[in-house]
Amino acid sequence: MKQNVLTRYRVMAYATAIWLLVFTAAIIAKRGFGIGDTVLISQVHGVLFIVYVVFAFDLGSKAKWPFGKLLWVLAAGCIPFASFFVEPKISREAQELVTKPAPAAAKA
Repeated sequence: MKQNVLTRYRVMAYATAIWLLVFTAAIIAKRGFGIGDTVLISQVHGVLFIVYVVFAFDLGSKAKWPFGKLLWVLAAGCIPFASFFVEPKISREAQELVTKPAPAAAKA
């Protein structure tokens, strides 16, 4: 696995997490205090989440994760603050796969 696969995942994990917190604050401001609008913020988070899903799926398929682990990583993008705890753990595990030498191709 290449380093850029892990880097893309990490960037999107943090970007999605930050926008989810912004979105959560905007919802609280709108519903609790009647100020602000959430349309633009929700659309930005939605686009970022879609990109996050694609990159997380790419990382999971290259790391050969079981389906349950992939679902947990994807769910972390939906729960405020969860990505800040899940991403470092996933990155540590994936970093081991990045630094491992690729197996030599079998000769015919």
